[in-house]
Amino acid sequence: MSTPTASYTCPYCRIPSEGAATTCPHCGAPVDVRARVADSGWAEQPPIRDMAKIHFNRSTCQIAGKYVPVAEMNLDPQDSVYFSHHVLLHTDPSVQLEMMRMQGGWNRMLAGMPLIMMTARGPGHIAISADEPGETIAVPLMANHAIDVVEHRFLVATSNVGYHWENSGIWFTTVNGDEQEWHYPLGQTMDRFTAQGGPGLLLLHAPGNTFIRDLQQGERILVQPGGLIWKDRSVRMFLHFEYPHGQYWFSSARWQAKSIWLTLEGPGRVAVQSVFEPPEMTGGVMSSSGSTTQYW
Repeated sequence: MSTPTASYTCPYCRIPSEGAATTCPHCGAPVDVRARVADSGWAEQPPIRDMAKIHFNRSTCQIAGKYVPVAEMNLDPQDSVYFSHHVLLHTDPSVQLEMMRMQGGWNRMLAGMPLIMMTARGPGHIAISADEPGETIAVPLMANHAIDVVEHRFLVATSNVGYHWENSGIWFTTVNGDEQEWHYPLGQTMDRFTAQGGPGLLLLHAPGNTFIRDLQQGERILVQPGGLIWKDRSVRMFLHFEYPHGQYWFSSARWQAKSIWLTLEGPGRVAVQSVFEPPEMTGGVMSSSGSTTQYW
């Protein structure tokens, strides 16, 4: 019996497949879509088609719906995934659900409630939903590859994808009279996911359209801090401040910043969403920043 050979490489997840189906079996992107790249270099990540199936290990994940997508997984007895308790929509009684112990604790809060992590092991079906409009993004991870994800974008991951949080290193302070206020445009921490021992699958949620870009070595772009979804670990980032009189790149300044940008420097991929909130300045003057001259 002959072994099928890969004849198609997905332009979004870059993983080869036979190309026989209408969607990529690794990330769900349509195989017949023509890469639409703007002059600026950004490519629109096509939404996963309704009822498209993604394959991982011995299991499948079917993305159902367009407005508020649901990721329904058919888990093999040898496969398991983990997720936060608040995204669980439904599950078969045969699926084994357990609390997940996190080293160092998953100690952030969401809507005033602790985030409780759970694992699910097959056989059976389990459905995950972000419970808000947007896109479900499938990010297949090759062995030992790591990406950094902004807080509250995570949906579910296969159990061989390791997780820990890192300080974002992106902050600035403002002074208003005798009061000093700290600001974290990306949040104080970011989630780092790494595929261990083999390929893994990570599902994220973006409340808007998603755009991806490959940055070359040393190439820089400026994005709204609230628009970042994820980046390759190799991509460095720091803040860029623009001032009324044209001063740039100060690590400490006493001027009121005109605008605040997140600088991303390659090499590596980055993904942004079309929905974002500009950083709040609250009328204070810039005092200091820990990220204008240091990389993370």
